[in-house]
Amino acid sequence: MTMSEETVVGTCHELAAGDFIVARYKGAVVHRGRVTERVPDYGLFWILDELTGGRRLLDMADLEIALVGSGITAPKAPGAESAAA
Repeated sequence: MTMSEETVVGTCHELAAGDFIVARYKGAVVHRGRVTERVPDYGLFWILDELTGGRRLLDMADLEIALVGSGITAPKAPGAESAAA
């Protein structure tokens, strides 16, 4: 998967359900997946993480979050089709 078109975001207000993101800690990708929910007032959001296969709550203060461009088709995790609501 090529993820050459990424935009680093600074707040949860820049994310929406269904957006594909990568999360980095000290430059290393630690989470990757689609946003399922946001709690923008607290800088938190949920993703369905492709790396672990589970749902993860991410904190904007702890990680660098990059929104992957809409022109890039990312693979979906098994069962992810029914999670996008």
